[in-house]
Amino acid sequence: MPKEKIAFIINPVSGRKQRSDKSEIIRKTLDKTKFKPLIYHTEYAGHAYELTEKAAKKGCKTVVAVGGDGTVNEVGGAAIQWNMNMGIIPSGSGNGLARHLKIPVDTVKAIKLINKGNKMLIDAGKLDDKWFFCTCGIGFDARIGRKFSKTKVRGFGSYVNTVVREFRRYNSRKYKIIIDNKKVVRRAFLITVANASQYGNNATIAPGAKINDGLLDVCILKPFPVMKVFALAFMLFRHSIDESSYYEVLKGEKILFKKKKAKYRFHYDGEPIKIRKQKIMITVQPRCLNVIIPGSNR
Repeated sequence: MPKEKIAFIINPVSGRKQRSDKSEIIRKTLDKTKFKPLIYHTEYAGHAYELTEKAAKKGCKTVVAVGGDGTVNEVGGAAIQWNMNMGIIPSGSGNGLARHLKIPVDTVKAIKLINKGNKMLIDAGKLDDKWFFCTCGIGFDARIGRKFSKTKVRGFGSYVNTVVREFRRYNSRKYKIIIDNKKVVRRAFLITVANASQYGNNATIAPGAKINDGLLDVCILKPFPVMKVFALAFMLFRHSIDESSYYEVLKGEKILFKKKKAKYRFHYDGEPIKIRKQKIMITVQPRCLNVIIPGSNR
């Protein structure tokens, strides 16, 4: 019986700093009786998407993203287009989708999941024409995504420093959105549209989000007193932000942002983006990507 071709798209600089090459661990741990690995390394932004397309054309039915949320985002988007299964070997600083799906951050354990091949169909979101698998958002989290993308030092500590610095300078704003044809106007510190429960690093903005229910969670964090910031941060990491009186969640399939000034700053899976339109549509694409998960996962 011929072995199945499987592609590994490795981001060699994902995470806090230059990482050791994962290629040797993959070759040692992967079940060689089942798979023939094709290993690629990314060299620039957008390269993971291109390499996934290349792997599809070589006959790979499964592609594995080896990196952080940015790598997962690119690989996942291409996997949908080419009808491929996706695995994840998390090695970024946040690993939001992997953590939501309970995929271990240990490389060997993640590869053993791939050997077993248990899969689940998950939803994906679309911000305009950009795929996202965890969250997209506007407001403070989009600002942090933009500022963090410019930092030379990665990792959780650098992220926290960025949050603390920018919090002092940030003012909440008024937003007009339409969720499944229902108009909603809110002054908000941030609005996060969540497909999965968290941003990454177990910072859980949408505790009730289900990744295969065909809905997006619109999470609104209202303006709050400075004295509440530590309590809210604690709740974010204890998966209980939905217990705060400053938090509101609405669910829908289509979320439309409208304003007169044709300029938005969003993030999608942490990647900052500027969009010059008066109307921005965010939609859910139900059960469109098959992802390898732990057998005990929901």
